[in-house]
Amino acid sequence: MIVQSNLDREFEAIEDVWSPRVIAEANGQYVKIARARGEFVWHAHAAEDEFFLVHRGELVIHYRDGEDVVLGPGDFHVVPRGREHMTEAREECWILMVEPVSTRHTGETESDLTKPVEAQIAHLTDVGR
Repeated sequence: MIVQSNLDREFEAIEDVWSPRVIAEANGQYVKIARARGEFVWHAHAAEDEFFLVHRGELVIHYRDGEDVVLGPGDFHVVPRGREHMTEAREECWILMVEPVSTRHTGETESDLTKPVEAQIAHLTDVGR
């Protein structure tokens, strides 16, 4: 998948919060973006780390077994595999995530917010996009 686009334009195309959008794939990793607002669900990824980068706003990553991590624009954090966490954005926040293509959105946790990968890539209908 060869991708060239504009990050702000990709964020503006997202209609729902907590609905990841795959914007690129490289070396078995998806680059995803999402608009966040409110609380997400507690979950963990047994076999994958998750990379978060805040593009706009503020994101709090809560850990059940540790201190919260607060990220502002330009800040990034890696959630280690197996650590239960929940993300929260008190006001709208734009985040970029990098994770293996095998990563399930909410790990083994099922929620109304869970989005299958088919929904995350549904907009990628153009050849070469």
